Amino acid sequence: MPLPSPARLSPNLAGDFWGGLAAMLVALPSAIAFGVTIYSPLGASYAAHGALAGILGATALGLIAPALGGTQRLITAPCAPAAAVLSAFAIEFMRQGAALEATLLMLVIVGLLAGALQVIFGTVGLGRLIKYMPYPVVSGYLSGVGLIIIASQAPKFLGVPKEIHFWQSLVAADAWRWQGIVVGAITIAVMVGAPYVTKRVPAAILGLAAGVLTYFGLGLFDPALLTIEGNRLIVGPMGGGGGGGFSEAFLGRFDAMTDIGLDQLQMLLVPALTLAVLLSIDTLKTCVVLDALTRSRHDSNRELIGQGLGNIASAVVGGIPGAGTMGATLVNISSGAASRVSGVMEGVLALIAFLVLGSLIAWVPVAALAGILIVIGVRMIDRHSLQLLKSRHTMLDFFVILSVVTVALTVGLIPASGVGIVLAIVLFIREQIGGSIVRRKAYGNQSFSKQIRLQEEMEILEQRGDQAAIFELQGGLFFGTTDQLYTVLEPELKTRKYIVLDMRRVQTIDVTAAHMLDQIRDMMAEKGGFLVFSQLPQNLPSGLDMQHYFDQIGLAPSKSAARIFSELDAAQEWIENRILKEAALEHAEEKPLELHELGLFKGRKEETLTALDTHLEKRIYKAGDKIFARGDAGDELFLIRRGSVRIMLPLGDRQARHISTFGRGDFFGEMAFLDGAARSADAVAFTDVDLFVLSRKTFDAFAEEHKKAALKLLEGLASVLAGRLRYANAELQALEA
Repeated sequence: MPLPSPARLSPNLAGDFWGGLAAMLVALPSAIAFGVTIYSPLGASYAAHGALAGILGATALGLIAPALGGTQRLITAPCAPAAAVLSAFAIEFMRQGAALEATLLMLVIVGLLAGALQVIFGTVGLGRLIKYMPYPVVSGYLSGVGLIIIASQAPKFLGVPKEIHFWQSLVAADAWRWQGIVVGAITIAVMVGAPYVTKRVPAAILGLAAGVLTYFGLGLFDPALLTIEGNRLIVGPMGGGGGGGFSEAFLGRFDAMTDIGLDQLQMLLVPALTLAVLLSIDTLKTCVVLDALTRSRHDSNRELIGQGLGNIASAVVGGIPGAGTMGATLVNISSGAASRVSGVMEGVLALIAFLVLGSLIAWVPVAALAGILIVIGVRMIDRHSLQLLKSRHTMLDFFVILSVVTVALTVGLIPASGVGIVLAIVLFIREQIGGSIVRRKAYGNQSFSKQIRLQEEMEILEQRGDQAAIFELQGGLFFGTTDQLYTVLEPELKTRKYIVLDMRRVQTIDVTAAHMLDQIRDMMAEKGGFLVFSQLPQNLPSGLDMQHYFDQIGLAPSKSAARIFSELDAAQEWIENRILKEAALEHAEEKPLELHELGLFKGRKEETLTALDTHLEKRIYKAGDKIFARGDAGDELFLIRRGSVRIMLPLGDRQARHISTFGRGDFFGEMAFLDGAARSADAVAFTDVDLFVLSRKTFDAFAEEHKKAALKLLEGLASVLAGRLRYANAELQALEA
């Protein structure tokens, strides 16, 4: 039945058809090459079985993975990591003297186990974790796989017998077949140069076609090349290797499964786990790139389940495992694909191509397939990682990549990933240790609370405020930064009475850091001092509530030498009040101040104060009462006789920011008193408050009779406001230091 004309299809379906066709043309030659790579260690006659396994893998993966995975436009096909792991496994298993049938069976079981593990990964939610593999680890393992592919294909490129491996093949020049070298070299040249000529036809197809034509061209001068039996330069007939056909050999493997014991399954678990992890990383890496290109978002766990089921299906039908592949996926997108139907199309078209062209596979030159894989291997090597050598800050990252590559080539890919992750963790800890845990440091005579103080109080705080050292911390408090923090705090522990730790930028804390803080609290207690914490994060990235954590470990219980405040300003205000109390400026029993005791009116004549007193209104507010609100009209100046008042800026949703606090002997509301504009913030009684209230209208009436006294009052207001501004400027300079 002929395929429907793409012109009659809907626009999306037509795009999916052409995308699937282009992706198949890219994926199929590579799949054949990967299959040959895996099966050729079993014998020259099994190269054809490998080619067929590659095609069946492309078909099964194309049909199952897109249908169940769900990532739009993703193409799943046999890939380099699968070839690297399974060919190494086959070689090692044969070296141990295993029977040919047992090795074939083990390859199937490894594929089944890898697919099952991927399904488990997706089911338990590991998809989100695998895609966060550190870049140096991913770069190292991809480069390692690329080098393994190149090393495995070099003997095939040179045409040496299968028992001669990489290093031996390089020195065994007498075993080289120049015909294979010519075919492989032309394949590589065409594959590399094709994109510069045309991008309509995939480079792998052009390279393979050039290799086949070169081979038959050489056959015109050497008739031996045109014979199929015993010719190790071509894939060979499907029926080789054991006398039966592929289907009989494959079904025989499943009959032998009943002989597999638990010990053998345990031996297969490591290569299966290696394969599952690498295929998962390869797929999710491609999905991340695909998301960026198409502005979409894939479901990592669902995709892993679909990939796993696809690999299980591939193993069941005799194909090789695979993953979401970058090259075929990009070709699929550029050819107009719009959905995952394109992936299914790729699988269907791969099967049709096999049915139509299957008889020609026997004549595909092995060197041409080796040339394709060598190009793929070279492209997998992350040459950009050499840029990391240019900076001393990134040289250790390059060392991680180099370590992963070295372990991959000498030990294996899973140990290489493990080594890379461990080294990446070490680098992360080193980075955390290398950064400063202290973001800013100040003393109590440089940085003040929002409590507006009288001039004499500020003078005392300037003299004695350095009893407090304030540290704004950042990053993580853990075993790697504990010693750094103690080293910074140690000099201050000897001379300061208050150590303030602003924790707002702290990201994490562990038991080691908590134990060190507990020791500092005890040291401060011995000298009558305090360890003060401010703004403990309620929700760290780990989900930990730091204050609850402190309560659990007993770091800041009540009546101890530790204190916890919700804001840094509250901590500073508490310390300042203690310093002032020690200086005997605050009294346990506060009496309302009289007019002559207020700073604005000290030194005024008694008759002037008596006249002004008749123009003042006395008011009392309970703690929590609102004196005025933002937006209120008003022209009143408020003078505090007793208690304290907070100025709050409403932020909406019943939230407000604390601007400043005014205490006994101070004044507020002066802006509206001077310019008559609406109130810019709320004024709230923080404690019970006694006030003198002077309206502008009343003041103007007073000024008519006492011009000099009124002028002195305005000068006093200006002087206090200038002093507040100077202290604000000094604090800003301290923060910038």
